[in-house]
Amino acid sequence: MFDGTALKDLLFEAIQYGEQPDVKARLFQAVDGAVDQQHLLDLLARRALTNDTMPAAKVQEIRIDMERAEAQRLQPHHIQSFFVEAFKSLGGQIKPREEGRWEITHVPVSIRERDRQIGTGSPVQKKYERICFEKGKVNQQPVATFVCPGHPLLEAVISIVREQYDHLMKQGAVMVDETDLGQELSAIFLLEHSVQDGRPTSTGKPHIISEKLQFASIDKTGKAANAGIAPHLNLRPATAEEIALVSDKLHEDWLRNDLEKAAIRFATVELAQSHVAEVKARRLPEVAKVEQEVKARLKKEINFWDNRAAELREDEKAGKKTRLNWQNAERRAEDLADRLKRRMELLEKERFISAQPPRVRGGMVVVPKGLLLAKAAVANGAKASAFAEDPEARRISELKAMEAVINAERALGNEPRDVSAQKVGYDIASFDPRSGHLRFIEVKGRIDGADTVMLTRQEIITSLHEPGKYILAIVQIESGYAQEPRYVRGALSDHEPSFEHTAIQFHLKRLLDRSVSPQET
Repeated sequence: MFDGTALKDLLFEAIQYGEQPDVKARLFQAVDGAVDQQHLLDLLARRALTNDTMPAAKVQEIRIDMERAEAQRLQPHHIQSFFVEAFKSLGGQIKPREEGRWEITHVPVSIRERDRQIGTGSPVQKKYERICFEKGKVNQQPVATFVCPGHPLLEAVISIVREQYDHLMKQGAVMVDETDLGQELSAIFLLEHSVQDGRPTSTGKPHIISEKLQFASIDKTGKAANAGIAPHLNLRPATAEEIALVSDKLHEDWLRNDLEKAAIRFATVELAQSHVAEVKARRLPEVAKVEQEVKARLKKEINFWDNRAAELREDEKAGKKTRLNWQNAERRAEDLADRLKRRMELLEKERFISAQPPRVRGGMVVVPKGLLLAKAAVANGAKASAFAEDPEARRISELKAMEAVINAERALGNEPRDVSAQKVGYDIASFDPRSGHLRFIEVKGRIDGADTVMLTRQEIITSLHEPGKYILAIVQIESGYAQEPRYVRGALSDHEPSFEHTAIQFHLKRLLDRSVSPQET
């Protein structure tokens, strides 16, 4: 027969230290078949504040979410492009060395001073023998400093750039979309949105638990829509000549209305609520489990010290000598009760999750290339249709191409999902159950006579980020019918396009020469 007191102590230790093998071994040795060991494991799992194991379905769900986030995250390409240009504009001297590595020979005083004002880590140096933006480039000789979000050098540069140019974001800009053959302008707003809980910070400000940058577009009719995660990457600044060409459109009444209010209203109803729901779905179950276990453990400790205080009081009345007096035990129980109350109040504040009002950080008017072509055609005395592809015909061909690729993926046993409306650098996220991974598919429908394919900067960068999972699907539309898709696997370029290139045209025949059928992928 096993010792009940020893088992009680082991159970308490197991709950504290979870899955440590030596604790489990001693626990099972103590019970020695007297109780159901699986029942004990289930009990420990329920009482643990964190789960050491997860169901296979949950693991798969998390893996898919991570793959999707990896394709959309702020990549080293973006950080490098921004930092090099911004650092030079602030007077810094930086030179390329080995592939993906740079040498900084001079860090301006303004950057070092800004770091003294806002920095919390190691100070910014006057020069760096090597820096890099990818972890894989760090340990080459000489060892490089890894510049990433949070590094004091990058944070100081961002702080100065925002201070100098933040007003330009509010002032707005006129941009051109090279891939849009439509005829109507649109306005895009950059909105910053935060989610908070009920806990105040040490300075008394709201405790932010999640932040997002989101884009909202508004058309001439006042209709607002989600503009995707980074629509600006596919746009370029309009030239003075192009602005003059569409000046009549830029002075239309709808652009003079208070579009910011419409953008904030849309973000509050649509974007902010989805953000709050996402945060609540993740945090509320965690808070509920912590509350349950904290309450159970502290109440157990309170009851123990209450009983201990009563025992010590009786021992003292009986004249027995005790190591601990009953007042200290009672005080310990009161302290634990006070701690439980404070902890429950704090958890209740953590449960109170709410959205802060979205804030407009910037805006732009987007001119479609189709409008520029039409205006240029009129200025030259020609018909617009001679210079631009029919947008409606293009839309129909794209829909047919999407349908053909979705059918091809389903025939392969995959689970495709149309994400084109999210504008994330690909049109279809297709789950392959055999490999357990996603395939990111960009679809291009080409009508009879087309000899080029245009890809945006964002699409090319996404292919560079995920070359093993990225597919360019080309669907030729002949006599109104979609042919079998052809798949081009891997990166679409060997380097990131410069900021001057928002879209690049590829030769259709050369792409088809390196393509394969869906069955061969």
